[in-house]
This record gives sequence, C-alpha cells and structure tokens, in this order.
Amino acid sequence: MKKFLATICAATILLTGCGENSAANSATVTAEKISVTEAKTLDTIKISVNGQTFTATLEDNPTARAFAEKLPLELDMQELHGNEKYFYLNESLPSNAERVGKISVGDLMLFGDNCVVIFYKNFSTSYSYTRLGKINSADLEKILGSGNVHVTFER
Repeated sequence: MKKFLATICAATILLTGCGENSAANSATVTAEKISVTEAKTLDTIKISVNGQTFTATLEDNPTARAFAEKLPLELDMQELHGNEKYFYLNESLPSNAERVGKISVGDLMLFGDNCVVIFYKNFSTSYSYTRLGKINSADLEKILGSGNVHVTFER
C-alpha cells in the first residue's frame, strides 16, 4: 500500500510539473506569436523625398527593428560618390556588418553602427554594412537627385 501511495504521489508531482511546462510552453508560443505580429507591423516604412513618398521593406534583424523604433526621423542626408546618400545618427544601433560584395539600387544599409545609407546606383564594394532594408522604387536616382536631400522616414 505504501508503494502504491508513493507511486501515486510521484505520478501527481510529475503530471503537475508537465502541466506547468505546458502552460510555460503555451506562454512562450503566445509570446512568439506576438513578436511575429509586431515584426510584421514594422516590416514596411514610408520614405519621403522632394515631395515623393515610397516604401521600404525592412529586414528581420535587430538593427532594422532598432531603426524602426526611432521613427519618425527627418534626416538631411549628404551626397557621397554619386551613388549614395548618408546620415550619421546621434546614437548607435546594434550592428552585424558583413561584406555585401554588391550594392543594388534601393539598398538601405547601416555603415558602422550609426550611419544610415541609401544607395541609388548598382555597384560592387569591398565595404561592410548591416542591412536595414530595401527601398521599393525604381526611380531612386531621379528622386534623390544630385547633392544633399531632406529625407523623412516614418511608419
């Protein structure tokens, strides 16, 4: 009889433990669903330049999420090399730079940990960047024009 009661007590403890783990697993799954939902609401932003508005699709990475949290931003972006506009933020963003090899029109990147860059021409590069996203516009060179530009980023 004592062995029987001991077995029932052990089974009850094990089952209770499983129940708690199931609840914890359920909470984890729910939290993951919320994170996925939040990520989806952040994956597209609006960018305005010279009276024209277009969209950018953000990467699914900590850098793009940190950038999106700072929006809205109005930046006076400087011209560089006839293929990009850049702006140094006052604060650093998390970065995970990699040698991208090839830059494409519309690439939205982070150079270092605080320099936002919009590329408006295709070219090869040996520099390292962290991807922020991709601007959905074929006419970027025409829209950005030559020289410096005022750019607004918003959700």
